[in-house]
Amino acid sequence: MKEKTLSQIASLLGGEMEGDGSIKICGVAGIEQAKPGDLTFVANPRYKKLLKTTKASAAIVGKDIEKSPIPLIRHPNPYFAFSKAIQIFFDYQKTYPEKIDPTCIQGKNLKLGRGVFIGPFVVLGDDVEIGDKVVVLASCYIGDGVLIGENSFIYPNVTIREGSVIGKDVIIHSGAVIGSDGFGYAKESGIYHKIPQVGKVVIEDFVEIGANVCVDRATLGETRIGKGTKIDNLVQIAHNVKIGENCIIISQVGISGSSQIGKNVTLAGQAGMVGHIKIGDNVAVGAQSGISKDVPPNTTIFGYPAREIKKAKRIEACVSNLPRWAQRIKELEEKVEKLEKEVNLQIIKGG
Repeated sequence: MKEKTLSQIASLLGGEMEGDGSIKICGVAGIEQAKPGDLTFVANPRYKKLLKTTKASAAIVGKDIEKSPIPLIRHPNPYFAFSKAIQIFFDYQKTYPEKIDPTCIQGKNLKLGRGVFIGPFVVLGDDVEIGDKVVVLASCYIGDGVLIGENSFIYPNVTIREGSVIGKDVIIHSGAVIGSDGFGYAKESGIYHKIPQVGKVVIEDFVEIGANVCVDRATLGETRIGKGTKIDNLVQIAHNVKIGENCIIISQVGISGSSQIGKNVTLAGQAGMVGHIKIGDNVAVGAQSGISKDVPPNTTIFGYPAREIKKAKRIEACVSNLPRWAQRIKELEEKVEKLEKEVNLQIIKGG
């Protein structure tokens, strides 16, 4: 069991110690699951009250927490600090020796860097180049002419098709397909004819791609994923899409062909985009939004069709009131009908 004092952990995290720094910490846990000896954290203000009841021995917090019954490590970004604390207590990523499994199928002109690990039943095509300390686990397919940068990690059953370029320190999870054909057809005489997809995919450095993600190759040119972008499971990225640096793309997002996404964009779960539109830098898109036109920078949008967030909330409030308004209209119609009958009756009597 790994064990460190709280003050040692504070020093490793670059945090400010408050309380008894000599207490022993032997693990990390969520604030509601923690037990004595655990270090926990509070990043969301709604969990502040749980500091009074948690069984954790200490917590990582931000500057907004004034008092606590347990010792604290203060850090400007408690969630990030907690992620570093996890690495103190868990060897969460196995290390691999330099090795090519004998079941690996190797193409011609293969270039491998130092410290590369190639697992069982991997297929490496012709003219593949793999940088130093790359790990490719079991049953991956790496097509002809693929380039993979140093320190990248490819989980089992990943397909990287011909001509794709993978940067350094890239992580690709199981079931992902990089460089699948873009969805392009031309209709002639009532029949759909396939348009050859002869471009490529470029994944820049420090990108992480989740399980079962599909990134289509370009029809011509390239589909590009910018440096530092993180992509959740089950995302579809179509041909010729350009995604900027440090974007967050959450599960089940669909991005249609030739769309361009700026830097620091967040696409929440199940958001969808039509093709050939542009999303500016620092845009946030709410879950299940449908984006049908360009979005200017520094905007938060939501809804279907997606609108600026304040306008979308006003519309949503109106929609929620529709049953009440419908009942009110029905009541008014009944009153008007009653009044009309009374007026008509008076006219007849007066006549």
